[in-house]
Amino acid sequence: MKKISVLGCGWLGFPLAKNLISQGNVLKGSTTSSEKLKELVAANIQPFKIILNEDNIDGDIDSFLGESDLLIINIPPRLRRNPNVNHVAEIQNLIPHIESSKIEQVVFVSSTSVFKDEYDFPKIENDSVPNSEKQNSIQLRKVEQLFRGSNKFKTTIIRCAGLFDEKRHPGFVLSGKTYISNPEAPINLVHKNDVISVISSIIKLEELPLQINLSYPYHPTKKSYYTSFCETRNLALPKFDETQKSKGKIINSKFVERLLDYSWQFKP
Repeated sequence: MKKISVLGCGWLGFPLAKNLISQGNVLKGSTTSSEKLKELVAANIQPFKIILNEDNIDGDIDSFLGESDLLIINIPPRLRRNPNVNHVAEIQNLIPHIESSKIEQVVFVSSTSVFKDEYDFPKIENDSVPNSEKQNSIQLRKVEQLFRGSNKFKTTIIRCAGLFDEKRHPGFVLSGKTYISNPEAPINLVHKNDVISVISSIIKLEELPLQINLSYPYHPTKKSYYTSFCETRNLALPKFDETQKSKGKIINSKFVERLLDYSWQFKP
């Protein structure tokens, strides 16, 4: 049994927390919504309303971290929607509280967007060095470095490819869109439940790995995949901009397959 705090019980974090409870762990969970607190209580998760800001933290962060030995951080910065948010500053406010707590291990859910898209579609291995220069990716890279820079706790970074489930899928967003870039780029997707299974298995290990890249090992082109996705669901077809050469990458998840003897559950 572990005492675990999950910072960010949303679309991914809430089912993850419930899965960890089903395995006999004791859970604290945070949300930014007062309405969600009752849902956490109903799931036997000790609830906290925690909001990270650039200059402070709203909520009892020290009680949220107190007595736990593992912290899972799943707070998507939504930098595409809010490009002016200083997510690095938010995390800088958080780290001293982690360092003064009993937390020994941190699992930080990041993104494979920290790796650059290129014309030759490089294969990204588990030890590949993040190199994207997009603004949102630079912030994520800096956040990863902040966690790695502490000598008070150890951090495992889980870099997820495009997350999806049956109701939330990029194919629904792209349906009917036009001038979609990079039609020949390979897709990189991973189902929410595969991420939950991997994280639940990872934290059982005696020694956690430094980083893990997660993407289902299926990489057809963006154009072929999303065209087929929409056709089979009778959705408006997306249209692609084929006037520019495509950039992309392939996320290789062989490391986690070997580490956990893992079999993927959900093909995109």
